[in-house]
Amino acid sequence: MPAILNYLLHLATAVAMVMAFFVIYTRLTPFNEVALIRGGNHAAALSLGGALIGFALTITSALLHTRDYYQFLEWAAGAMLVQVLAFNIATRLLKMSKDQIEADNSAFGGLLGAISVSIGLVNAGALS
Repeated sequence: MPAILNYLLHLATAVAMVMAFFVIYTRLTPFNEVALIRGGNHAAALSLGGALIGFALTITSALLHTRDYYQFLEWAAGAMLVQVLAFNIATRLLKMSKDQIEADNSAFGGLLGAISVSIGLVNAGALS
């Protein structure tokens, strides 16, 4: 396959994976991030932003360290699962994420975002 087509295929797939992660993640969380963010909720923006960055870091690592397109897809799907599981575990351990996010506790949103970025970095490192 010509290099430009290979690039476009990987780029389109990576963008589609981030979009799929966004949809899956926002449907699995106990609050409506998009509605909260539209209302000016900083905590929801920090939490969701961290989750997106954490997943994008893992996708970047998968792009850099896999040999072919199908291997990239497999690792990206696995990374998505890890990111969603990490959020579920963190929110269960913290026991109050829904109330804190909906109350616009930016410190709590920042913590959830930082947890997501941290998991993404570790996940990305494990792929390399």
